[in-house]
Amino acid sequence: MTGRVAVFAPSPELTVTVEELDGTPDIHIHAGGQGVWMSRMIESLGAEVVLCSALGGETGQVLRHLIGVELKARDVSARNGGYVHDRREGGRDQVVRMPADPLSRHELDDLYEMTLVEALKAGVAVLSGPAADDTPVPDSVYERLAKDLGGNGCRVVVDLSGARLASALAGGPTVVKVSHEELVSDGLAGSDRLPDLVEGALKVADCGASAVVVSRAAEETLAWIDGSLYLVEVPDLSPVDTRGGGDSMTAGLAAGLALGSSIEDSLKLGAAAGTVNVTRHGLGTGSGDVVRELVDRVKLTPWEDA
Repeated sequence: MTGRVAVFAPSPELTVTVEELDGTPDIHIHAGGQGVWMSRMIESLGAEVVLCSALGGETGQVLRHLIGVELKARDVSARNGGYVHDRREGGRDQVVRMPADPLSRHELDDLYEMTLVEALKAGVAVLSGPAADDTPVPDSVYERLAKDLGGNGCRVVVDLSGARLASALAGGPTVVKVSHEELVSDGLAGSDRLPDLVEGALKVADCGASAVVVSRAAEETLAWIDGSLYLVEVPDLSPVDTRGGGDSMTAGLAAGLALGSSIEDSLKLGAAAGTVNVTRHGLGTGSGDVVRELVDRVKLTPWEDA
């Protein structure tokens, strides 16, 4: 094991959040997006991480200084997206959002080649998506990456939805993480009832994956691992912000695999990471020490015993 994970995040985004501190506005500026949040958590858990991205425009210039983990970036003319959120009233009100621009053919080729090199060196890769409505890269990229990496000995973890997920499944990933809402909205499960989610997980497993993990918000996570079904029970902690819990779970799964753990133990690490993340305001944050302390409190219960 190299203890290293390559994270494909084609277009990170610049995030500006306005909160309130002692009655005055408090502005936070960060690099964001699924891949960035995952990378932070992977590093917190003791694995090395490299983020493979394209950066362009003013937003891209700022992001280069904010990402905070090892970065392999292709400089592009396409602008990275960004948003401004107002949280002064306790919610998350979107003030404005700028979508990412599509990459040109040559920019995409260079990003793909760079990701292949870094992922094959790492041995574990996470394929993450841009914001839901952004299309910086075609969906077919996810099938190609999953197929090319998996076919050359790299274990591929995907956390996607919609057409991106369908494309990645066609490439045969190792581990698939999906939320129950996504499983239903993508037509893979008839409802959010557990028996329907089990049926959906089995459909996903047909892609040849070794594991399918279905997060269920506050309910126990459902997992299919090499033909066996489990429910994942985590410690009960008080949530502060539930956004990002699923991304942290995926990060824990990937970090565990990179560090030489079994899929079962990697799932426990991911479940603990997701649990810690929802107790914090930041996405993809949490001390690795706290996560590791909770791992032994995570239980995998066989489906037939649940």
